[in-house]
Amino acid sequence: MGKGGGCVPSKKKAPLGVSKQDAPDVVSERSITVEEQSQVSDARPQIQDEVLVQTIKKLRVFIVFYSMYGHVESLAKRMKKGVDGIDGVEGVLYRVPETMSHEVLEQMKVPPKGNEIPVISVDDLVEADGFLFGFPTRFGSMASQMKAFFDSTGKLWNEQKLAGVPAGFFVSTGTQGGGQETTAWTAITQLVHHGMLYVPVGYTFGAGMFNMETVRGGSPYGAGAYSGDGTRQPSDTELALAEHQGKYMAMIVKRLVQPKSTE
Repeated sequence: MGKGGGCVPSKKKAPLGVSKQDAPDVVSERSITVEEQSQVSDARPQIQDEVLVQTIKKLRVFIVFYSMYGHVESLAKRMKKGVDGIDGVEGVLYRVPETMSHEVLEQMKVPPKGNEIPVISVDDLVEADGFLFGFPTRFGSMASQMKAFFDSTGKLWNEQKLAGVPAGFFVSTGTQGGGQETTAWTAITQLVHHGMLYVPVGYTFGAGMFNMETVRGGSPYGAGAYSGDGTRQPSDTELALAEHQGKYMAMIVKRLVQPKSTE
């Protein structure tokens, strides 16, 4: 029983009770050919790339609006075009719930709304990576329908679920002095209490912000349109500013937010 005695089982022998025929084959790394090793290693990056592509999800900017006669809706749709133009980001259109009765809306000759744009719920908000809120003015501040929706977000405020999410505004007013700026800046309080990040469009639209030859809505606070007596529709310049704001917000979201995965 000296060194290397019988107490140590031989590596070449099968374990006790197992015949050589029943013994499992021991496969070591050396028994794999160089060609097979190359095939295995080459397959790993390809599989990882395929999984990565499948799990990456587009960032989403929710374009949430209230539009009575369609002016804000026109801006919202053009804004979505701008958001969708930035790779990796998509715009999602939502209406806020109507608070007025059907009878009153009929008396005001408000056109009926289609079903192609869904009505948002408070719980939907937490799915967004960024927001663009649009609404017409009522005496220099947001319409009551949009205010009622913000008022319903108390449970999200209580848990600060929207803190850190970037957001901007776009508006519609009847006249040049009707609130193109005040309608947006009085809405900033809603973002502040939620801890959200206000993103104004500033003067990033360039020369279009200084065009004095035609009547144009919009301001550094956000895109805008003039409705006049209701018959005027957003001009090409107003729609172009809305599209630009959509692109600008999408780029800001890409800077601030890491892509989400399905994991």
